Amino acid sequence: MYKIFIVEDDFSLAEIMEKCIRSWGNDARTVSDFQEVLHEFNEYDPQLVLMDIMLPYFNGYHWCQEIRKISNVPIVFISSASDNMNIVMAMNMGGDDFIQKPFDQTVFMAKLQAMLRRTYDMGGKVNILEHRGVMLNLNDSSFVYNGEKIELTKNEYRILQTLMESKGKVVSRETLMTKLWQMDCYVEENTLTVNVNRLRKKLDSAGIDDFIKTKVGQGYIVE
Repeated sequence: MYKIFIVEDDFSLAEIMEKCIRSWGNDARTVSDFQEVLHEFNEYDPQLVLMDIMLPYFNGYHWCQEIRKISNVPIVFISSASDNMNIVMAMNMGGDDFIQKPFDQTVFMAKLQAMLRRTYDMGGKVNILEHRGVMLNLNDSSFVYNGEKIELTKNEYRILQTLMESKGKVVSRETLMTKLWQMDCYVEENTLTVNVNRLRKKLDSAGIDDFIKTKVGQGYIVE
């Protein structure tokens, strides 16, 4: 079963698409807040996105670009604005296909099934960890915050991944050192401190204050 995220402000049409998608054994969800499309996308973690072009607040091109900063999930534009310029724009902004409104439901589902089959038979899913607006891409050792992509070293990435996977819980220094040691030859305790401090500076420079907190005598925590 695949999850399909619908970004469409015509809710009657969105409901039709949801029913159609579910009738083929998949799951679907329509965005509820058009100012929080990226947050809802990350929360739902879909395998495909259906994106209208004309939307409240920001258009579909904007949200396509935002999703592309953190994910390679297939994005299919659905719009009545099907002139060549809009189709070319949709593809240039990171879209994978374009379906013109109105559409035949059988053809609609055939296109979606083909897109899903092509993508996931080849294993193209990107995984994301998200907390307080920080989105850690598990595929390319980077994080995105407020639309800005920040590259991490391999050790900074492993530290942040471990802390975000255990958010709300204290992670001991020994656990973090073991996480690094599994991939490297040896990690001294001072090296861990240096890496944590560098990671904090990158988070601070991105405008994320107190993301990693020190618990004296225990370790670190992302709350």
